[in-house]
Amino acid sequence: MNKDKSSNPEVLLDVEDLEVEFSTGAGIVRAVDKTSFKVHKGEFLSIVGESGCGKSVTALSIMRLLPKKTATVKAKKILFDGLDLSTLPEAEMRTLRGRHMSMIFQEPMTSLNPVLTIGDQLTEPLITHLNMSQKEADIRAIELLSMVGIPDPERRITQYPHQFSGGMRQRAMIAIGLACEPKLIIADEPTTALDVTIQAQILELLKDISERLGIAVILITHNLGVVAAYADKVNVMYAARIIERGTSSNIFATPAHPYTVGLMRSVPRLDKPRVGRLATIEGMPPNLLAPPVGCRFRERCPIAEPRCEETPPTIAASNPAHTVSCWKSDEVNANAATLYGAETATETEKAAHGDKVLLKVEGLKQYFKISLREGLKSHEVDIRAVDDMSFNVREGETVGLVGESGCGKTSAGRAILHLNTPTGGQIEFDGNLLNGGNIATVRRDMQVIFQDPFSSLNPRMKVGQILEEPLKVHKLREGKEARLDRVAELLTQVGLYPYFADRYPHELSGGQRQRVGIARALALEPRMIICDEPVSALDVSVQAQIINLLEDLQNDLGLAYVFIAHDLAVVRHISHRVIVMYLGKVMEVGEGDSLYDNPQHPYTRALLDAAPVPDPEIEQNRQRTILEGDIPSPLNPPAGCVFSTRCPIATNECSNLIPPLDEFAPGHTVACIQIEAN
Repeated sequence: MNKDKSSNPEVLLDVEDLEVEFSTGAGIVRAVDKTSFKVHKGEFLSIVGESGCGKSVTALSIMRLLPKKTATVKAKKILFDGLDLSTLPEAEMRTLRGRHMSMIFQEPMTSLNPVLTIGDQLTEPLITHLNMSQKEADIRAIELLSMVGIPDPERRITQYPHQFSGGMRQRAMIAIGLACEPKLIIADEPTTALDVTIQAQILELLKDISERLGIAVILITHNLGVVAAYADKVNVMYAARIIERGTSSNIFATPAHPYTVGLMRSVPRLDKPRVGRLATIEGMPPNLLAPPVGCRFRERCPIAEPRCEETPPTIAASNPAHTVSCWKSDEVNANAATLYGAETATETEKAAHGDKVLLKVEGLKQYFKISLREGLKSHEVDIRAVDDMSFNVREGETVGLVGESGCGKTSAGRAILHLNTPTGGQIEFDGNLLNGGNIATVRRDMQVIFQDPFSSLNPRMKVGQILEEPLKVHKLREGKEARLDRVAELLTQVGLYPYFADRYPHELSGGQRQRVGIARALALEPRMIICDEPVSALDVSVQAQIINLLEDLQNDLGLAYVFIAHDLAVVRHISHRVIVMYLGKVMEVGEGDSLYDNPQHPYTRALLDAAPVPDPEIEQNRQRTILEGDIPSPLNPPAGCVFSTRCPIATNECSNLIPPLDEFAPGHTVACIQIEAN
């Protein structure tokens, strides 16, 4: 899959000594510093690195989308298909951007026009650049939405961005980027908000058009599994500079920079059982207002020495096509496995959990009524977000909830917390049956960590005030001084300094905000926390820190977790048991490693098959089966088994019978009537 296209003489994009500076109130920030690279026609290049390293700014400077008032872009050359982009008139640049260069942005809600329908935004470039008629453009728009996995595209093109889920908005952005089949697609974290099945569909689509039509792709991502599966070449960036580059196979097989090794060791592996605590890169990237002289990684490097204060040379690592900026690249190569500490036997085991059932959920139903208009009449229909779900959580246990967007994971979590009133079923916590009247009595014991800490933290309150507020409400500490002591204790507990109490949320990094969200959940000394995608938006290095922190807190405090995520590798690493959901129904439940090693339900197998592994050698020899068919609309779910319309082993019987959740093996249940027959 990862073909070396270095022999291809047709260079599409040639960037040399790119520099980007931003004027801020605090001074000049050099966001990109002396960056050079080439992209050949049909090549799939990936740029990886932590947030703030310059990946997105590099892409935006190539597209000439940076604000002219605050950004200064300099380069020896930025050549695209023989044209010098730095001198191209703006009118010609607009034409080029629309037809031959496109960009898929990371945050679609800020990129899509809120007052235009999705159909209007899809047809605009088709009519403008390809001279299609409105009818032709409408047909093509429906094809594009189908191509990126959006169900019921004929209806969806008439809707507005706010009527789409986050994942669907991202797919719509991807459809717009693909519309004119450009020569270069720059994809900035295009699959961050997507499920593994849709991610696989989109990336296979990008890879296919790249190879079939000779379209070059620059993929900006922090998902190393995606890089291993799809990239031909990789550029690793750190603190505004490219510190290592090479083919995907060289970078993963023989990483030569300590930072690259740290990124790879931070990632849990889907194809292997838990092998101990995740490696973490301690510290923070340098301040680019005043970057350090010499190697910019040296303050965080486990093998730094005095000469690292000098700027390291760019030298060949394993071969001339694999270069690295590090004085000690030979030592890195030889000791990659132990560079961030060797794993110990005691670290390989998850914390043991108790036998006492803390949370008991039986027959949980969460329906939402919406009004549908047909002509002049309207009628109400139920969306069955969660339909007859039952499970237990024991003290000190982590139960993972996985499945595609819209499967009901978050709705189940919110129903358990009574943030939404459950439609049916029973929820018991510590033996007490919960209802709207007594939920307040267990609020202290059941807390939540939200997916987006920025939107769940009050922007007008300092961190200290946010953490002190629940202590006041529940009267857990008497007196201001006692509460401030507790705030300092909480910040220290999640790996932050006490002085962070005087900062506002916008003054923190994403990882720091997530730690504040965890501290807020811990403030009331709960017994169980529902973690709703707590690490999905974080860099892999920060993600590893948060996962280790959650495990440490579980060991120290005996916490139980319901861990909601779409990253199957993270769920395998942290969970004792895993529940697989699809369209409101539970498909399979099993102990962590046994479910991953021996999945029985066709949907579970499809999820695991779609998830990439950060190893190009495995990916090259892997026969990936992509799920066929559209995700059914929750307004009109299939009769019988809800997965029957996409199931590779479905029979007519599956369309009529709702399969019960039967025991396949001790502790392993499956909802599929075809399991015994196959």
